[in-house]
Amino acid sequence: MKYVIVYWSRYGNGKKVVEHLSKILEEKGNETTILTTDQANPTSMPESDMYVFSAPTEMMNVQKNMRKFMKKLSGVEGCNCGIINTHETQGINWIGKMEKMLSKKGMKMKAGMDFEIGKEAKQAEGLPEGWEKEVEQFVEKLSGS
Repeated sequence: MKYVIVYWSRYGNGKKVVEHLSKILEEKGNETTILTTDQANPTSMPESDMYVFSAPTEMMNVQKNMRKFMKKLSGVEGCNCGIINTHETQGINWIGKMEKMLSKKGMKMKAGMDFEIGKEAKQAEGLPEGWEKEVEQFVEKLSGS
């Protein structure tokens, strides 16, 4: 399968997650492309079997660059997607809002993954213990196995 991963990360926690995700997908024989929201063109996305979007929560909302990107997204009707959200606020994530934005573009969410970032977020060390295993489980949900 072909995966396109689009992300935005301020401190590097999200980048760590998508790089690990890409590594696992490639180990399973898949092709991956990782793009930041600045590198990807929302009106001309590369062809893919699955799109994955990863963004943090900032100021009690999906991060601004990702929101703008998703609002401009086009040409993905009927495509499947996965969503990753990182945040500092206990018990609050924005996967639902991201899913709603993508469903308005005709996308279907296959899996979501949420990480509450700890005190070390600004050093890209805020991911919870065992986060790698959660990424592996996310891959299983994306692939339907």
